[in-house]
Amino acid sequence: MAYARRRTLLAGAALGGAALLTGCSEDSGPERAEHSSAAERLRKRSARDSTTLLARYDATLAAHPALESRLRPLRSEVARHAEAFGDDRTSPSPGGASDGPARDAGAPASGPSPHGDRPSGPPVPQDERAARSALADAERRLADVRTKALLAAPPELARLLASVAAAGAVHAYLLAERAG
Repeated sequence: MAYARRRTLLAGAALGGAALLTGCSEDSGPERAEHSSAAERLRKRSARDSTTLLARYDATLAAHPALESRLRPLRSEVARHAEAFGDDRTSPSPGGASDGPARDAGAPASGPSPHGDRPSGPPVPQDERAARSALADAERRLADVRTKALLAAPPELARLLASVAAAGAVHAYLLAERAG
């Protein structure tokens, strides 16, 4: 656990440094590349990644309703992240869209989909602690991806990526904490 905390803190420090460097590198003007095709692809990929993470939260909430009070605030933040990247398909309640394959191992959650004909989402471990750990891993991986993307992002998008990556690192930490 101490290793994960150190790693989270180091990632946060790296995010802060990268955000400062990126924020000061407007050498070609403010419109430098904010609307370039590469920036738009990065923004769309980031929205899709947030929407995929949102589906993971929804599947976990469906499989483990007892985690509602702990997961709902984090899920709401992930929905806002998707919206900030320009994804307008997110919803404030479970059942958000899923745009990607699940990466977590574990027993799939069973049960009807809240939408009837849609699958219930990515596989979710049956044990609550393992389910929280799977969410923490997904948050951590996505924070790492976003941190690496900072260097290629134009200033405004880099600041958004840094902020969302930092939030993801905090979510991973909170999910990994022992239930109180």
